[in-house]
Formats: sequence, C-alpha cells, structure tokens
Amino acid sequence: MRKNLGVQPALFPMPVVIVAAYDAEGTVCAMNAAWAQICAMDKIALFIDADHKTTKNIMETKAFTVNIADVPNMAAADFFGIATGNKMPDKFARSGCHAEKSSFVNAPVITEFPVALECELAEEINTDHMHAIVGRIVNVSAKESVVGDKDKIDPEAVKALIFDQYRSGYFAVGEKVGRAWNAGKDLMPK
Repeated sequence: MRKNLGVQPALFPMPVVIVAAYDAEGTVCAMNAAWAQICAMDKIALFIDADHKTTKNIMETKAFTVNIADVPNMAAADFFGIATGNKMPDKFARSGCHAEKSSFVNAPVITEFPVALECELAEEINTDHMHAIVGRIVNVSAKESVVGDKDKIDPEAVKALIFDQYRSGYFAVGEKVGRAWNAGKDLMPK
C-alpha cells in the first residue's frame, strides 16, 4: 500500500557539492549545494539562488569549481552550508580549508576535497520557477587516491556525501550493487 505525502522535494540521493569562486579581489568564497546535476557530458547545472555571495562571484568572474564533499571533510562541508559569505567575509578562512587556483579556469580548487569539476560559466537561467547556473566543465581534477582504471573516478574511494533532506542527514556513497546497462538485459526482447 502507498501513502500520499503531498508536495515534497522527494528526489534522493542528492550530492553534496561545494561550489567555489573568487570575488573581484581574489578572495575564495564557497557554499554547500545539494541541488546540482550533470545536464550534458560537459555541463553541470547548479540550482542556487542569485543572492548567494558565491553566485554573485560566479556572475562576476564567469568561472567556478564544483568540489565533491566527502566523509573526512564533512564538518567543513556542513560549515559551508550554515555560514553565509554575505555576512561572514572570512568564511573560507574560518573553514580551515585551503585552495589553489585552477590551471584551467579563474576559480579555486579546494584541496581537501577529492574531486573538483572546473567550470566556465555557460549560462544563467532565471525564470519564475527556477534560478540556475550552468557551467561548462573544462577539466576534472582528482586526488590520485580516488582515480581508478582508465582514469575514471572510483566512487567507493571518494566516500562522497549525499544529503538526506528528510532527516537533515548526511550519508556516504556505498558499495556497488550492480552494473549499469547490464542489470536489466535479461528483460530485453530476445
């Protein structure tokens, strides 16, 4: 039996990513975002409000990084979500994290996080129903410890955080349970 729950943002899991950009003076600003999604082979969409300090910086510098949050850095990742750069100018410094400038875009890579998507601003979408920043992925950099066969990211090694908005919790990406484009092949017509 099913139960009707009303309107809820009931899509799960949601990745925890830290979006980072420089301001005009080169200061790092970073925010926690769970509403992010790959929208093409070389594009990522961030569904973030226009009034975030990080969003304003992205619009100014036309570049940003999307850093995948992981279990060892959960406290810093959470801090990036509860503190606002609009009211705390030293937010990044307080986090204890470090950044280095991307070699590909004018944006900071947060060195503590295992994977970073380095992006150029492709488009801002602003409608009555949505505000989104779309980035063109110029490069993906990763710690060697999370790179597997054929230079692909190993999700089990990343220990990426996912956000549970129902209970305000974080979970870790777990074990591989099947093979995509293979688990359902026996259901295909013969």
